[in-house]
Amino acid sequence: MSYSSETALLRPIFPHGLAEVLLFLCFLQLFCVTILAHPEITTSEDQTTMIVNDAPEQDVIAFGKSIIIKTRAKSALSIGGDITIEGDVSEDVATIGGDILQKGHSHIGGDVFVFGGSYKLEGENALREPGKQTVTVGAFEEELRNFGQNPTQLFSPSFSLSFLAQRILVALLWFLVSIVITTLAPGAIGRSVARIHLSLLKLCALGAGAFLLIAALIVMGFVALPGYLGATLSIMGVLVLLLGYVLGRVSLQVSLGKFFQKHVLPENNRSETLATLIGVLLWTLLLSLPYLWLIALFTIFSVGIGLVLTGRSTPKWQNP
Repeated sequence: MSYSSETALLRPIFPHGLAEVLLFLCFLQLFCVTILAHPEITTSEDQTTMIVNDAPEQDVIAFGKSIIIKTRAKSALSIGGDITIEGDVSEDVATIGGDILQKGHSHIGGDVFVFGGSYKLEGENALREPGKQTVTVGAFEEELRNFGQNPTQLFSPSFSLSFLAQRILVALLWFLVSIVITTLAPGAIGRSVARIHLSLLKLCALGAGAFLLIAALIVMGFVALPGYLGATLSIMGVLVLLLGYVLGRVSLQVSLGKFFQKHVLPENNRSETLATLIGVLLWTLLLSLPYLWLIALFTIFSVGIGLVLTGRSTPKWQNP
């Protein structure tokens, strides 16, 4: 992984609005939409490359396709494809899961952002606007490129030996995390499990509403508020989501493990450790099933955030 010396907060990196486009596309890309809204933009015969001739006011955006800027464009973003600059781009250029190649006598007027690829200059006459940022993150190149070209794999992962090995490692990790947390804070986990058993649906409803609100605040803080204020609000929101996820997953694992142990195993084969292991394996399985893993993931966030919000009090609906 590599970062240029000019790396800064994400919002200053995209002062011309490309950050907002990136956040919007995180959701739009799941439907594998390619935006072509200008007559000067054409597609190659093999449908793998967008060719921009002269579109100085156009934000060029592509999913699973490469982009070649022949003459002019306002900005360029490719998810799962490369970007080649042969002419002039007045604002930002970004790619996720691809490379950016700037050829000689070309010009980029904004920032350059590459996640899962590289940025290369070809020729000494390739020009950049002074003072602009360059960020490159060379990680997960192949995975991000495959995702950009086939976003449906997010909903239906392919089963293989590597996928199975990954799931086993994830289960082992969460088993260790669950053991550590239940050992350090047995009372908190016990109360969380009790609240899940008493009122799971109400916890889910409360947590789901809070989750959507926090997600909206993170996006608003990132794209609408001034730099450091927006970054601070976004970081706080992410921390709440992470706390909710960890608490929700550990509590749900223990809860499901105890439920399974109570109704399936004989009394002489019951233990807290065994219940935790069973819960970890069952939840790892749920999070590995095509399409159903999205529901399981949202349930973990919802329950976890609901537990965080009700951790300091015992509302009437939680009483037996």
